[in-house]
Amino acid sequence: MPTLLSKTLLAIDDINKQDPNKITIDDLNGDKSLQFKELIYGQQMTACLEQYWSNNDEILQIAVRAQHIKRWHLPRSEFPQNKAGYYQWRIALGKFHAELTQQLMLEHGYSDEMATNTASILRKENLKTSHHTQTLEDVACLVFLQHYFGDFASKHNEKKIIRILQKTWKKMSPKGQKIALTFNLPQQLAKLVEKALA
Repeated sequence: MPTLLSKTLLAIDDINKQDPNKITIDDLNGDKSLQFKELIYGQQMTACLEQYWSNNDEILQIAVRAQHIKRWHLPRSEFPQNKAGYYQWRIALGKFHAELTQQLMLEHGYSDEMATNTASILRKENLKTSHHTQTLEDVACLVFLQHYFGDFASKHNEKKIIRILQKTWKKMSPKGQKIALTFNLPQQLAKLVEKALA
């Protein structure tokens, strides 16, 4: 019988299957296929959480899966194309993801308290003091390094890449940083990480 958790995760995935954005994924046979971008991202987030934080509760599992729920609903292009606009966009996204996930949890039978706590994690409240929020941040940073860093690095100059890496590193916990150092990145990306941490 499906649990509240499994039904809620499925609901998040169903929403992310509406993503108009697609990415190319290599399967186990080496074949390429187009997949829904945020659906894949949510699955990568869950896989990372399960690999490195095996003892986690339901609200963290939901927050991790919903980190980018329906992200395309608020495109970056609708906000000013400057630093202030970028932060406005990120804050708006956090609120949107939190509200949508809270609504889904209530619809699937979770208590007000659990839904409210999950929304708080998704808004990244109490980073550095909340285990849940810090773990979500760690997982997001690790998934970026594992799956999206190469594409990001190909589009930006070295100075910007190093600055972003340094900011990312500061957001992570010592455990997250330790895990990141175990990643076998391509040589050119590993060199950028070395420069950022020097």
